[in-house]
Parts: sequence; structure tokens; C-alpha cells
Amino acid sequence: MTETARTESESVATDAVPGIGTGLSAVMAATVLVPANRGITDPAVVAAAVFAVVAVGAFLASRYGSGTQRIAAGIATAASGGVLLCTAYALNQGLTASTELPGLSTSISLLMAGFLTAGLTVGVGVAAVLKISVSGLKDRSSQMVVLSLLGVTGLFAAELAGVFLALPVMEIAGDLSTTEFLVIAQLGMALGTAIIAGIYLSVTDRGLEFLDLRVPTKWDVIWTVGGLVILFGALMTISLAFQTAGVESADHGTTEQAAENPEILLVLIPASLLVIGPFEELLYRNVIQKALYDTFSRAGAIVAGSVIFAGVHVLAYATAGPGAVIASLGVIFGLSLVLGTLYERTDNLLVPSVVHGVYNAILFGNLYLVYG
Repeated sequence: MTETARTESESVATDAVPGIGTGLSAVMAATVLVPANRGITDPAVVAAAVFAVVAVGAFLASRYGSGTQRIAAGIATAASGGVLLCTAYALNQGLTASTELPGLSTSISLLMAGFLTAGLTVGVGVAAVLKISVSGLKDRSSQMVVLSLLGVTGLFAAELAGVFLALPVMEIAGDLSTTEFLVIAQLGMALGTAIIAGIYLSVTDRGLEFLDLRVPTKWDVIWTVGGLVILFGALMTISLAFQTAGVESADHGTTEQAAENPEILLVLIPASLLVIGPFEELLYRNVIQKALYDTFSRAGAIVAGSVIFAGVHVLAYATAGPGAVIASLGVIFGLSLVLGTLYERTDNLLVPSVVHGVYNAILFGNLYLVYG
């Protein structure tokens, strides 16, 4: 292939990404324009409709314009982000804009469809800004799917390991109290998560050298202390923003259990430091985020890894409404960005593990003061 032909081929491949964005943004626009046309005049829905129209136009300009493609792609990405935030807010306020599916006896929420489509559109928009080719977008998408499945598998492996560990104990000792079962479940979490991480490293021909464990340096200690301050600062900032905007978040399943049985918190406080922090960070930071470095930039891997980390927590808030769940996952996403940055800056698993563990331990300790 000549240099000219290669350049034209790469140009076509790159232009195809804004084309994908145009298609997704058109779907996104439909999901928010239909509710607006049906008379839903909530400001969030109207704003989402405006953002969606802007996104469609900007993606078209990014594909067919000359000289300003990257600027147009940036506008399209920002507008799609506006749709994401507006639909999330509308859902949190109880709006759904449900519609019946033709030929089926079920319905879907147009605003939820708009929220999910907007999330994908933002990702494609970023790819258009960075001039990533279709093959590059495909590689990144495939890796996201694989590593998302790994994250979900780790979650279920932890649950199953806890059950398998509890069965022989129950055969010998009889029924277990909630606290006793929780202790075994924490051991199961450590075992299940470690097994899944080990299997992934083995299948991908990565050895134990892939794990970033080393004695902390002075800078690691500084990052740890600073990370804790930033993490709680981020939590307070997000909480204040939610309170100001009237956004309601969902309670974690553990909070609901603690209200009925505060003694479990006496297990969860040390478990945060010994199990939850270290083993969640092992899988989601040292394995998943580090694996994302293969196809994403380090900053992109932090964001992508945080999307996965937030996504696997859906079941922990499953008893709440979709809007409240989205708000809670947004909080987790924000906190995960901090943990991911700490890991990326230090390349030492101990740093995010300690920060994560101490953060959870403090939250559980506060809950015990409330319910104990």
C-alpha cells in the first residue's frame, strides 16, 4: 500500500468514529426528545433534549467539517455529558418516561435508555477527540467488556467462596449467627478474589511480578495521607452538591444490615483493613486498571477502571430506585478516580489498599456510633 493510500485509509477509519457518534447521538436524542414532545417539561428533560441536538450537530461537524473536527468532537462529547447528567438527574427526581415496546407486553424507561446511550456516546466522543481509529475503539471496547466480566466474576467468586467455606463449618457447628457467617464471608471474599485474580494472571501469561507490592517509600506515605484527605474531601463535596441539588442517593446494603444488627460493624471495621481494601484493590486496581494500560492511556485507564468498579456495585444498592442507584454509583465512581490516581502515581498496591481500607473502616466506625 502506498503512503497516500495508507493515509486515506487511516483518515476513513478515523472519520468513522464520529460517524458512530452521530448514530449514537441520534438515538440519544430520540430518547429525550420523545418525552419532551409528550409534554414532559421538566427543566432537566428539556436541557437534555437541547444537549442531544447539539451533540448530533457537533458529531456531524466533526465528521464532515474541515479544520475544526477536534473542536467539534469536543463539543459533541461535552453535550453528550450534559445529556448524561440531565437524564441522571431526571431519573433521580422520579421521572422515567416509560413507553411500551411494540409487540411486547413490557415497557422501557426512555430516560434510562437516554442515560445509558449518553454514557456510550461520551466514550465515542472522547475517541473522536483523540482521533482514535475504529480498530482502536474496538480494541478498547473489547477490553472493557472482558475486564468488566472479570470484575463481576470476582464479585460472584467472593460470594461463592464464602458459601463453600461456611458449609463445612455449619455441618460441624450447626447454624451460624449473622456475625459468624460474616466473618466466614470475609474470608471467602479474600479467597474468591485472589483466585480470580490468579486465574486471570495465569491465562494472560502474567506472573506474580505483575503485582505491584513493595515496601512503602516516604512518598508512598505522603500519597497515602494525602489520598485519605482528598477522598473524604471528595465525599464531602459530592454530598454537599447532592444536598444542594436535591439529589437522593441509595443506602448501601451493609448500611441496612447494620441498622438491624450493629454488631456486624465490629467485624467489618477490621475486615476493611485486612480484606476489603487489599483484595478489592488487588482485583480492580492492580489487575483491571493495570491491564487497561495495554490499550488506554494511564488517565484513560483510571476512568475506565472506575466505570467498571462503580458498575459492579450495582447489586449493593439494588433495593433502591434507579435514580438513587445512579447517584450512589456516581459517588463510587468519583471516589474510585481518587484510588485509581493513587495507584497510578505510586505503582504500589499498598497505597490504595490502605486508603480504601481506612476509608471504609472510618465509615463503618461512624455507623457503629449511630446504630451501636
